[in-house]
Amino acid sequence: MKRILSGVQATGKIHIGNYFGAIKQFVDLGKDNDAYYMIADLHSITTVQDKEELKENIFDVALDYLALGIDPEKSVIFRQSQIPAHTDLTWIFNCITTMPYLMRAHAFKDAEAKAKEVNVGLFDYPVLMASDILLYSPDLVPVGKDQKQHVEYARDIAEKFNRIYGDTFKLPEEYILQDVAIVAGIDGRKMSKSYGNHIPLFAERNEIEKLVMSIVTDSKTPEETKSTEGDTLFTLHSLVSDKETLDKVRTGYENGGLGYGETKKMLVESMDSFIAPLREKRRELVKDRDYVLGVLEEGANKARNVARLKMQEVKEKIGLILE
Repeated sequence: MKRILSGVQATGKIHIGNYFGAIKQFVDLGKDNDAYYMIADLHSITTVQDKEELKENIFDVALDYLALGIDPEKSVIFRQSQIPAHTDLTWIFNCITTMPYLMRAHAFKDAEAKAKEVNVGLFDYPVLMASDILLYSPDLVPVGKDQKQHVEYARDIAEKFNRIYGDTFKLPEEYILQDVAIVAGIDGRKMSKSYGNHIPLFAERNEIEKLVMSIVTDSKTPEETKSTEGDTLFTLHSLVSDKETLDKVRTGYENGGLGYGETKKMLVESMDSFIAPLREKRRELVKDRDYVLGVLEEGANKARNVARLKMQEVKEKIGLILE
């Protein structure tokens, strides 16, 4: 049994890419491991600065976790903001982390390149994420491929703290499923809410149909052969379609005879069949708000106890505890 730690920001509706890039790993790993799954609501306020929107987003992530099969009897589901140690440790890490080091972060460089004014929260994001991870001494951190650098930052900060103050933090390892690490969106780029190219994980059938039929393809005719490699339609089929359907698409691509229009119609059917039971489970959970809030409260209590012990050790190491 290994200790697992990961989380999702409360910045909007979870999409297909979120699920196959990370959350499916949460569900699978949580069955036989000591798993802690966070709702990263403090990270979310770097971009979501509307009270009602944030509250709705936080509750939505809790619903999504439960609807997708994370079992609160086996895994700890908690809100980042309910554990004061996350921000306490971030300040301590800030005091041993340099600005040039943080300026190498992909998210910061991307925002700066787009001539955006970067708030301090976004700049300091990797340090808060290091605190999120290191407080719980995880063996594995399941993340999407685009989050790998944040786990590397956590390792670097842990190593520096350990050099200065003595062995305190376990060095975490990222856990990435390479074949689904990045899921393409309807325009062929990485699926992302910020690109507006995503397919919501709990979408209704009419929305699924509208989005799938708008997936960008090349101009090849049905008779022409097509490559499955890097093809958005085939990639999505490989995630949600059964073997029979996937084999039919593969054969139609490799031998010719299958057009993109027909491939899209098949994908609509597969995707709706995949999403429908998840959609129904989520509808049932929405009816029992007290249950969902209770799961979060119980999870916060468990996470707080673990984080408190680590912070006690940290404060003793750096000299904040007077004997």
